[in-house]
Amino acid sequence: MHDLHAADQILKLVLAQANDHGLLRVKSIVVELGSMIEHGEEINPDNLTFNLKLLAKNTPAEAMAVTINKVQGGNWKLVEIEGDNN
Repeated sequence: MHDLHAADQILKLVLAQANDHGLLRVKSIVVELGSMIEHGEEINPDNLTFNLKLLAKNTPAEAMAVTINKVQGGNWKLVEIEGDNN
């Protein structure tokens, strides 16, 4: 569950951006993920995706597709969000 904190931060950003852009539903996101250590373990892309989908239940991002690309560095970055405004 060490990926839960990062998933929560990412989802909050996704929902804020969706709101800012008038999106009623988030269809997909792309996240770049560096080598991040949470609670002594490196964040795993599969676990992060699982936790994002878990936290997104009952939100406008509930059915979003998640793509996580591993990159150099030690942070994450939301690089793309796609959704519908109708």
